[in-house]
Amino acid sequence: MMRARADPEQQRGRGAEDVADISRCPLTAAAGAIMFAGMNQQNVSITKDQAGRLIGAAGPGLVDLQVNGYFGFDFNSPLEQITGEGLRRACEAMRRRGVVTILATLTTDAVSRMVARLSRLVELRREDELAASIIAGFHVEGPLISPNDGPRGAHPAEYTVTPADEPDLLERFQAAAEGMVRLLTLAPELPGALELIEKATAAGMVVGLGHHEAPPEIIDSAVRAGARVCTHLGNGSHAMLPRLDNYVQRQLADDRLAAGFIADGHHIPFPTLKNFLRAKQPQRSVLVTDAVAAADMPPGRHGVGRRSRQLDTDGAVRLAGTPYLAGSALTLDRAVLNVARHCDVSFETAWAMASTQPAELAGLPEPGGITVDISEEGFQLRQ
Repeated sequence: MMRARADPEQQRGRGAEDVADISRCPLTAAAGAIMFAGMNQQNVSITKDQAGRLIGAAGPGLVDLQVNGYFGFDFNSPLEQITGEGLRRACEAMRRRGVVTILATLTTDAVSRMVARLSRLVELRREDELAASIIAGFHVEGPLISPNDGPRGAHPAEYTVTPADEPDLLERFQAAAEGMVRLLTLAPELPGALELIEKATAAGMVVGLGHHEAPPEIIDSAVRAGARVCTHLGNGSHAMLPRLDNYVQRQLADDRLAAGFIADGHHIPFPTLKNFLRAKQPQRSVLVTDAVAAADMPPGRHGVGRRSRQLDTDGAVRLAGTPYLAGSALTLDRAVLNVARHCDVSFETAWAMASTQPAELAGLPEPGGITVDISEEGFQLRQ
């Protein structure tokens, strides 16, 4: 299989030696379409009880490319709240569920605060062996997104910017992250976005289209410039769209784009997700959680100030005091079970969508193996 590589000169200074080569080609291309090579690797074994119920499995560890926070810890908190203790607790909780790799996700805020958080997280990662093993890099989702209600989602409008406004933004983020920004989500219709997609792709990053309202010709131009994935497709969009021809349908139909999906039943109802997976096909799909600090926590209010979220008893996470979804409390093991249970996808394929396929998309090595017990509560890592 041929793998395209960015110029080695563009990779110089990209971070610690223990981070996987960021220039690895994420996807196999055939006649313009993409397909994850990992789909061909049926390397998940399952265990059932005498009644035929799934009670255990072994396979590659789970990989989540969109984690805003977890188990009371928020990657987007004020700097003084981003502590080594909180980070370690979050990593331990994810590990118990079989997650071995994540991209810590930074969302829209003042650029100076985002840069400071990246630096702080790099520092904490360096000081903690578990955090270093789990955090393989960063996903920057914003501030290069639509400022408009609907596609902006729960991101604050006052901090959205365009690539033309901040021409050195990518360099600032990568300098703070020591070269570990692996995934950049942006709105391709913004001034300067197509040029930035080309620059980021040439530097070995994966570019995702998200929180946008791009017309068909801009979506096509963005893919030609190097964009390769739709960030949480179906979300970060208008509540009302033209019924049959809209930017969600256009991205679903474009086989040059992979797609991430939040399989919690709230962001996308399961019948709709089943349709989406039939359109995009599992071999072009990855599961993400978009988890916030409320993930793996009891119902109630989590976070303070602008970051305050209400986790309801139905499992939905909303901006406190509003009906609007704001991240999720989904865990990646539950996403696997949800897709296998509701979307006419085999358990083994759903597992690949949450392990080898996101690893391949982000240019990471195939994750190491895990063995888990499975119950209604999800996965429990077997020690």
